[in-house]
Parts: sequence; C-alpha cells; structure tokens
Amino acid sequence: MNVAQLLEASARYHAERPAVVAGERHFTYRELDDACSVLAGRLRKLGLRPGDRLGLHLPNSAEFVQVYYAAQKLGVVPLSLNVTYAAEEIAYIVGDATPQAIVTAAAVAGSLPPRDRMPSVRHVLHAAELAALAGGEPVRALDLDREATAAILYTSATTGRPKGVMLSHANVVSNAYATVHHLRMTPDDRGLCAVPMFHCFGQNFVMNALVCGGGVLVVQERFVPDAFVEAIARHRITLFYGVPAMYILFLAMDRTLDFGSVRIFFSAAATLPTDVERRWAERYGRPVAQGYGLTECSPFAAWNHDYAIRPGSVGTPIEGVEMRVVDGEGREVPDGELGEILIKGPNVMKGYFGNPAATAEAIRDGWLHSGDIGYRDAGGYYYLVDRVKDMINVAGFKVFPREVEEVLYRHEAVKEAAVVGVPDPVRGEAVKAFVVLREGRAVTPEALQEICRGAVASYKVPEKVEFIAALPKNPTGKILKKELRRLG
Repeated sequence: MNVAQLLEASARYHAERPAVVAGERHFTYRELDDACSVLAGRLRKLGLRPGDRLGLHLPNSAEFVQVYYAAQKLGVVPLSLNVTYAAEEIAYIVGDATPQAIVTAAAVAGSLPPRDRMPSVRHVLHAAELAALAGGEPVRALDLDREATAAILYTSATTGRPKGVMLSHANVVSNAYATVHHLRMTPDDRGLCAVPMFHCFGQNFVMNALVCGGGVLVVQERFVPDAFVEAIARHRITLFYGVPAMYILFLAMDRTLDFGSVRIFFSAAATLPTDVERRWAERYGRPVAQGYGLTECSPFAAWNHDYAIRPGSVGTPIEGVEMRVVDGEGREVPDGELGEILIKGPNVMKGYFGNPAATAEAIRDGWLHSGDIGYRDAGGYYYLVDRVKDMINVAGFKVFPREVEEVLYRHEAVKEAAVVGVPDPVRGEAVKAFVVLREGRAVTPEALQEICRGAVASYKVPEKVEFIAALPKNPTGKILKKELRRLG
C-alpha cells in the first residue's frame, strides 16, 4: 500500500463518514477522495509527473490536505515548506530540493522568494485558484514502489542548515498503521490538529494516521489557546495532540478547562517536564502520554503507553521498531546508564535528499543515530536526558540542561525555563538559565539558584539567571537554544 491508498481505502470503507473539518468546511471520505482525484488530474495537466517535487507552502487548511493527497495519487512528492520561514530560508530549501511547482496561499505567499531565486519552479499556484485550473481525467492512486519517496520534510534546523528527510511510502504507511494500533484509534475518534502540518508530527502522526484509521481530522490553521479549547468542546475531540508549551500554557490558566471528551492527551516534539506532567494529571485526572521520535523516523518511534504509563518516560519502542542505548564507541550500555539512543525499523528514513555523506553519518549499520542522550530502565522503558549538542561542559564536567530545568520548574513562579552553556574564560562553559515567569508571580535569580544548590552539584547551578518575556521556539514549540546561546 502507498500513501494515496490510505485515503482511497478509507473512502471505500468509511465513504459517508466525516473525514475533515476545517472551519465551516466539511468533507466526508468520499468527498475528500473525489476532490483529491480531480485535483490530481489538474496537476497532471500542468505537466507534473511521478518523482517530481511539489512544494506545499500552505498553513493548516483543507487545501493542505487536498494538495498533499492529490500529489500522492500522481506519485508526485510533497515537499513541505515551513510557512514561518523568511524568503531566504525558503530559497535555500527550494534550491536544494528543486521542486517543479509550489502551491501557496494568500496569507503566506509574501514570504516566498522572487521567482529568479527559484529557477526550478515552473508554476506558483495559489490555493484559491486550484479550482479554476484546466482539468484532466480524475486520477486514482498509481501503483507505486513502496520504497519510492513519498514525502520530503526538512529538519527544523535548530543547529546548522536544514536537511531534506526523504520518507518512503513504506515509512509513512507503516508509521500510520503503528499509530492507529498503539492509540487504538477507531472511526469514532476525532483529532484536533493545531500543530503544523508541514511538520512530520502534524503530517504523519496526526493527518495520515487519522485518515488511515478513518477518524475525523479537525484542522486549525494555528494554535490559538481559546479557539483550541473551544474546538475541543464543540467537536468532542478525543485525541489531544500537543507539545510541552501547550500543556504549560494551559496549566498557567487559573481555571480547569473542558477537556472531558479527550481520551488521550499526547505530547511530543520535546520532553515534557516531570512537574508539568504531574500537575496535569492532578488537574485533569488523566496522564499525558509522551511520544518520542524524529522526522528521520517518520516520526513515531516510542510512546508511553498502551497499558502502563511510567512518569518521566517516553515509553517503549512501537510495533516493529528497535531501540538501544550506546556509548561513544557504539557499544550498548547497561540499563540505567546514559548513552545515545539508536533506532532501527521500518520507520527509519531513506536518507537525506542529495546528501549521501550526511545520510551515512546518521544511519550506520541500519541504526539511526538520534543525537539524543538517554537511558533505558530494567523494564525496557526509555528516558530522554538531553540532546548531545546541548550538553554543557563545565571544566570537564558534563551538565545536561534538562536536569537543571526540571529543578527550576519546581518553583511555582516559573512558567518556562531553558538552560544553555555560555562561554567562560576559565572553565570553558558556564551554566545560564533563561526563565519566563507566570503572570503575576515573582522570584529573584538568587532564590532560583538556591533551589538548584539544594538539588544538583555546585557546577550545575546556573551562574546567571535571566528573566525573559518568551522563549524562542520553532513552529512545533521546540525551544531554540541556538538563539538563547546567541543572547549569551
């Protein structure tokens, strides 16, 4: 089965059931599939052929869903373009991936680079104009090789230049089925997608999995807290897809929200602080199930859990996936010891587009090197500690920022915290904390440093604590520590 056939299968089995709700627009599975087949015919009339790349420069919308599956029916590869990027950033990705066409929307089109910066692009189409394109015959899904590229998604580039992750049809379909299986999804499920669909989380874990399971995809263009809460109650949402920043924001509100319809609270894209996890369970009576993965593994690799959640853990590997923890020499370490997390399975990417050297560095002997530091407990549950690149070296001593951040979150005045290493003339690096305070709360830097002294070794205590209005984040809510390090 290929990605387009996920939609066509649901159109057969769930034809008259709701598929997509986007504002006032509603589509059954039959209507969605028919619309995508017609659009695929129009795209083919433009000259797009199997293997060509089609840039999706679109916010969350019904058009994103339709263009994505129309491309899949043709064997054209959707290239997701981050709509928050500036023209220079998009120009780099377009120059690297060389799409033949781009579909954009009025609200975001202004950030596209000029046409002379995109020489490969023959057509720039606006979503509002798609219905007016000359049409060919409606297209049914081609019979594609499962190892053919199904999508290209560029990494979020928290460090260095983004790389184009090539996911095969086998990657995406296997991950969609695994998501349906582990979340025990049924056609009665309704998922609210406010995380970006140009990101692997929104595109595969939310959109493709809901389509695979015959559920309802409720689309929000972007995360707006009040609108998100209202949509959960109005649509009786059962699957809450969030990132840590969303849970932190809702807990900062002084009222309990109406999340009574939700059967699974899911968090991914970054590690959920344990104090936030505890307070959420206390307030809403249900735990947050953390997931773990990377764009490079489609993205789902582990989750916590079908039957037994362990606080602080990202759970165990999903169906068909293996994980292990290794030292710097690639040797597996005993349970409880820190090392780099490696992943192997049908979810692991084909490679980076046009970058065999980076692919060879990331995938060795079939194992994806995640760049994440963590450990496994005796029960097989995995725990994340930090990114390898975020580790701080204080006079030869390792400091993992998350350990210090977890202590800072214990103070009731702290809404968000991020710890980074900053240059130090004597010790190489020193620890610095950036802290966002909850509205109406106050605390001194000295008080936060004192809390840390009682919980971690002295060299881990922040030398400086700087209060900041907001932490810089990418569109999925991941804190951009590169930007904080620049602030010093």
